[in-house]
Amino acid sequence: MTTIQFIQNQTNIAVKSIESTLQLLKEDCTIPFISRYRKDQTGNLDEVQIEQIAKLNKQFIEITKRKESILKSIEEQNALTPELKQKIDTSFDLQELEDFYLPYKKKKKTKADTARENGLEPLAKIIMSQKSDDVEFLASKYLNDKVANEDEALQGARDIIAEWINENIFIRKSLRRTFQRKAEITTKVVKTKKDDEAAQKFNQYFDWSENATKAPSHRLLAMLRAEAEGFIKLNVGLNDDDKAEVLRFMEDNLIKTNNDCAPQIEKAIKDSYKRLLEPAISNETLQEAKTKADIKAIDVFAENLRQLLLAPPLGEKRILAIDPGYKSGCKLVCLDEKGDLLNNETVYPHAPQNDSAMAMKKIRSMVNAYNIEAISIGNGTASRETEFFIKKIAFDKPLQVFVVSEAGASVYSASKIARDEFPNYDVTVRGSVSIGRRLSDPLAELVKIDPKSIGVGQYQHDVDQNKLKDQLDSVVMSCVNAVGINVNTASKSLLSYVSGIGEKMAENIVAFRSENGPFEDRKQLKKVPRLGEKAYQQAAAFIRIKDGKNPLDNSAVHPEAYAIVEKMAKDLGIKTHELVANKEKITQISPENYITSEIGILTLKDILKELEKPGLDPRKAAKVFEFDPNVRTIKDLKTGMILPGIVNNITAFGCFVDIGTKESGLVHISQLKAGFVSDVNEIVKLHQHVQVKVVEVDEARKRIQLTMIL
Repeated sequence: MTTIQFIQNQTNIAVKSIESTLQLLKEDCTIPFISRYRKDQTGNLDEVQIEQIAKLNKQFIEITKRKESILKSIEEQNALTPELKQKIDTSFDLQELEDFYLPYKKKKKTKADTARENGLEPLAKIIMSQKSDDVEFLASKYLNDKVANEDEALQGARDIIAEWINENIFIRKSLRRTFQRKAEITTKVVKTKKDDEAAQKFNQYFDWSENATKAPSHRLLAMLRAEAEGFIKLNVGLNDDDKAEVLRFMEDNLIKTNNDCAPQIEKAIKDSYKRLLEPAISNETLQEAKTKADIKAIDVFAENLRQLLLAPPLGEKRILAIDPGYKSGCKLVCLDEKGDLLNNETVYPHAPQNDSAMAMKKIRSMVNAYNIEAISIGNGTASRETEFFIKKIAFDKPLQVFVVSEAGASVYSASKIARDEFPNYDVTVRGSVSIGRRLSDPLAELVKIDPKSIGVGQYQHDVDQNKLKDQLDSVVMSCVNAVGINVNTASKSLLSYVSGIGEKMAENIVAFRSENGPFEDRKQLKKVPRLGEKAYQQAAAFIRIKDGKNPLDNSAVHPEAYAIVEKMAKDLGIKTHELVANKEKITQISPENYITSEIGILTLKDILKELEKPGLDPRKAAKVFEFDPNVRTIKDLKTGMILPGIVNNITAFGCFVDIGTKESGLVHISQLKAGFVSDVNEIVKLHQHVQVKVVEVDEARKRIQLTMIL
């Protein structure tokens, strides 16, 4: 089987599209570049399909390497038969390959190995041939200085038979299928931990049982965490009836006579199941369920991150950012249109100081002095009180007041990136700057923070960390390139996610910009040290240059298509800059007339769409949101209340909604929509403004149950 056949079997994507995509990936083209600028070659595949092809190609390579390693190992043992080689060559199932390899795998010395050393393998073969009516007499022929009696001889023979059964591919496959259908995951509390306060959040699993492969992702990960923390014992296995059925199945397939050999094989079957097969297949089943749970959790996290990064930006406005607090005060920073720090102060409007008059005076003065256009308040401690306080101030002009998530701001403020940006300021000032910049451009600010610290996932520390990092990095790159970035204002962090750039090249771009001033056109990028033709090809169209020499440099039109756009303009008898954003002229263009060997109809249609609205930000505009003024703490809530809220986290089991209290309320998936819902993201989005109804309030446990009013 070839790579293309392997991918095609699992995706149903056209062979030609797979071939073209693999070739582009081989040429070091990035996924955003391929999906946006090579549509004609791939047959209009999107990023998800291209990423799927890339992953399956990697998987095929890994399987091929594993097969080569297995074949080499078996060959070195002089045990590779033509039949076994063919089976391995034609298999592309890793689990099956490991089953083929199991008898030849180097392992610790087993009971069967000892029995073979004691000369008992011939006895085991005779018993398995099931042709003897007197195994006691047969066993007596194999006594020696290491085998004292017939019982020891038969026990050794059974140890060898048990290992053969464990290595029987048909038996393993059948047992695996049974476990996948019927295995149960059961949990029991560790009695000495039952009353621990930390264990109470897992009390649901103190005595729990459900189908292992059907357990929802969040529940399985919760059980595994509870076990890791020592609160419960977890087991995956069959119930007694299913276990008895499996043993009967094995006996029916392995025992062919009723003679004296049958009881020996029956004992070996039970031993093999209990000692070898059940632990191995149980562990496999749990690992497979964990892998699926990881994928689901990572997918949820990735989608949440995508929505967070693409949250509506306020744009280039002068912002007063506030990191609220009580005793330590509210940290204030003023930022200009580009997010640069103009001034910082601390005021103490809340208890214990209650110096609200001085705080009002300072804030009014800062707003006027720095021509502030909007206020950004972090949603942490004292957020609601600060919001109410700000709204009491009589400003000389109307100001929009936003409450933004400050999740991860403390991580950023203590990071090297923050220290490099603000070496002369402490963490409190840096955190406040982050809160302000998140309002003006969430994407540009959040790329500086490890996605795991943003707080929009479930059990992110329990899943496969390499897979999580790969997928989150992929999401960040996708979002950055979907929006496009201003090369003259972008940070090193933001630039590093641009297609074809990377961290080192981003440093070089920032250094070049510092030494030579703003970029005037895209071609200047080629002067950046180590930024060659390939990097330029991958990056150029995702980089924007506002008010540059060429109006196309502030669009998503790729430089390789500039000549075509110029010809379009010339054919219309106008200049290129007169064609940009000129809908009337653009509608007169027939894209079919401009097809070349490199640029096809799909790309041309994209070019015309882009020319209509060049550099259009795909994100929506930021909207002001107001909580219910009568609700500030959980004590203010009453069952039946209808409140405005903002979705601030989405999980596989529902979504959390900020209703203006310290604790977010949970809308369970069952409350979102009647019946079965496979994906919460189909119903609500992160940062969506919603109406919710209070169903239950548990002050002691600080839990709020809500239902959505759709």
